[in-house]
Parts: sequence; C-alpha cells; structure tokens
Amino acid sequence: MKLHLLAVGTRPPAWVQAGYDEYARRLPRECALTLREFPLARRGKGEDAARSRTTEGERLLGAVPAGAVTVALDERGRGLTTRELADRLGAWRDDARDVAFLVGGPDGLDPSVRERADLVWSLSPLTLPHALVRVVVAEALYRAWTVNTGHPYHRD
Repeated sequence: MKLHLLAVGTRPPAWVQAGYDEYARRLPRECALTLREFPLARRGKGEDAARSRTTEGERLLGAVPAGAVTVALDERGRGLTTRELADRLGAWRDDARDVAFLVGGPDGLDPSVRERADLVWSLSPLTLPHALVRVVVAEALYRAWTVNTGHPYHRD
C-alpha cells in the first residue's frame, strides 16, 4: 500500500517541510507516504476564487492513481478518532489499495473533489492553514500505523 499526499501549494515554510518529512520518514516502506505538490491556480485582482478551486481540483483529481481510495481533506468532512483512522488504514492495507489524500489551496477544495472522494475527512472543526494540513496528516497516519503495529508511540 502506498499513501499519496496530493497538495496544492509549493514551497511551504521550512518548519512545515521539516514536520512533514519527520513523520513521512518514520513510516515503513510498506506504508510509504509520498508528497506531490501542485502550484496554486492563478489568483489576481478580480480573479474568481471558484475558478481557481476548479483548476486546482482538476489537477488533484487527475493525479489520483488508478484504483486508489480518494480522501478529501475538508473542514466539513467527517472527524475520525485515531482508532478509526487505524482501522481504515488496516482495511486499505488488507485490500491492497493505495490511498490518495487531497489537500486544497487557500480557498479550499472544489466541490467536484469532495463529490469524487470516497471519504471526506475533517482533521478539526477549525480551519487549518493548508500547509499545516500536511504535517497533521503525516503525523496522524504515522500514529495510526503505530496503533496497528503495537508500537508504543501511541498511548491510549
């Protein structure tokens, strides 16, 4: 099983990259997490935010590997406990399915991304900076993996 983090936005702050790298590095090869970044759609004076979201959504959906479970990260999605995420991660592993996690830009995800997703996941009822989502997702996936393997990182 491969985990793909598809994210709008390039050149995040160094602390975001360091946080993401730390947790992605901890995951084993059989549950590897890779990041693919997409440039922000053009945003200028008078540009329509919906048009930008549509362009970014098309880029994200076009990069989802064939047959992969698609998870859209959105504040209006379903919250998961660590145990629930661990169960889903285990099921995806057992089904030998790759998983693509889609992170929108500063204007969020296009509705087409949420509609296409197998799961719309909310990390928090708070609106998080889109760059920070990379770190939170990587840590959550690492934590879920540790739950499934009995690693002492996660404590109930």
